Amino acid sequence: MRYQVTIRYGILRNVENAFTQIPALKKGDKVVIRSFRGVEFGVAISQPQELDDEAVVSNMAEVLHKITEEEEEKQKEIEEEIIPSEYNFCQEKIKEHILPMKLASVEHLFGSKKIIFYFLAKGRVDFRELVKDLAKVYKSRIEMKQIGVRDEAKLLAEYEHCGRELCCRTFLRSLEPVTMKMAKNQKATLDPSKISGRCGRLMCCLRYEDEAYEEMKDTLPKKGTLIVTTKGVGEVVDYDVLQQKVTMESKDKKLVIVAKDEILEQVSGARTGVAKGCGSGCGHGHVNSCG
Repeated sequence: MRYQVTIRYGILRNVENAFTQIPALKKGDKVVIRSFRGVEFGVAISQPQELDDEAVVSNMAEVLHKITEEEEEKQKEIEEEIIPSEYNFCQEKIKEHILPMKLASVEHLFGSKKIIFYFLAKGRVDFRELVKDLAKVYKSRIEMKQIGVRDEAKLLAEYEHCGRELCCRTFLRSLEPVTMKMAKNQKATLDPSKISGRCGRLMCCLRYEDEAYEEMKDTLPKKGTLIVTTKGVGEVVDYDVLQQKVTMESKDKKLVIVAKDEILEQVSGARTGVAKGCGSGCGHGHVNSCG
């Protein structure tokens, strides 16, 4: 019987579905997997689910076995003693070759058959001589991986301004683009220091409710729309998406806050000023509603 389980693995905390034939696997178990990068350590972050016999698993990672005590001890030694030494050596060689790059972190795959050096740079870097130096000393396959500032935050930062662990370190599978329009939709402050995450880019959480804000925004009249309400007639000058209210400017230039259910009529896109009374003595400024 084959099972599917979600695994988090690697220093960049990749999340991927994998298949396994281990029925007793539990959420939280440390495992050894074969991913597209090679054999490495990971953690099960879901309970196994049975796979259909026809399910295609050729493109999926595979959980090989639970990590042994010996393997875990060896990995701890690599992380605490070997990697810091490799990081320092690589830093020295970067300076020696005068390379325009910033080393971010170092990662070992299972058995140290492959060592990955993560770095930041503004453009392409010719690091061929650096790789030769590293391979000569460590006798392993060397990979230089260029990353961006958002990946650097995943590597080095832990908590966001809200006090929670970074989304990109916990559950986000991919880093989708976040735009200033999303911040404007949510009436968030446009102060970069308050809407930027640890990576210096717009916070990923601005995406989460953007679709809901767009849908709720569409239920309100747009700015410049002439509206007839239970509080009188005016032109929409602002809106509050969450409260489902608009601010209108009346004929005498007063600002009035009106709830959506208090709007009786609207003329989409009208910018002709506030409607005059219909002359019927009703006291309302109807728009083409009295005759």
